[in-house]
Amino acid sequence: MQVIDMLREIILTKQVVISVKSLDENKEVLASFIVNRLLKQLSYAKACEYGYLLAVTKLISIGRGDSTFCSEHILFPVDFSCRTFTPVNGEVMTGIVHRVHRRGVFLKSGPMNVVFLADTEMPNYHYVLGGSPAFVREDSSKIEIGVVVRYMVLAVRWKQDRLREFRVMASITADGLGPVSLNGLDGMDL
Repeated sequence: MQVIDMLREIILTKQVVISVKSLDENKEVLASFIVNRLLKQLSYAKACEYGYLLAVTKLISIGRGDSTFCSEHILFPVDFSCRTFTPVNGEVMTGIVHRVHRRGVFLKSGPMNVVFLADTEMPNYHYVLGGSPAFVREDSSKIEIGVVVRYMVLAVRWKQDRLREFRVMASITADGLGPVSLNGLDGMDL
């Protein structure tokens, strides 16, 4: 059985595009300019198949620029190590409900926006349509927008689309999982 950690340190290579117009009079590019461009590029990417990009921890190397791709741009290969977060099956996490549907709820959890808790994975909860839709249990506990839920990760799938996100299926069928009482702690950022 292979154990995968949620937080990992990995080495990646990204191609950083620099406009020829950005070159100084000696036709050189400062390393700091390339690194700034890399960080900007990574902020748009948000995630890759290895996980959510949390931090660049070390710059390893900046390769030689290549202009054969296009005469107006130069591509610089940059090797760096970074810390990533990858959701793992069986892991217990917390998230906050941001959408309620008849078939389940969507949670936000850390960098993840697509955590789906299906109605079939909420034992004894029933969908109630009213002023604000919610799932309610016989003991009156509710799962509705704004509620913090402790859940277990059932399945994880990387989706290489416009959003570049991991899609997570969640469950609250085990003991200790479900809505969490915050005891007056408002504004909890998950």
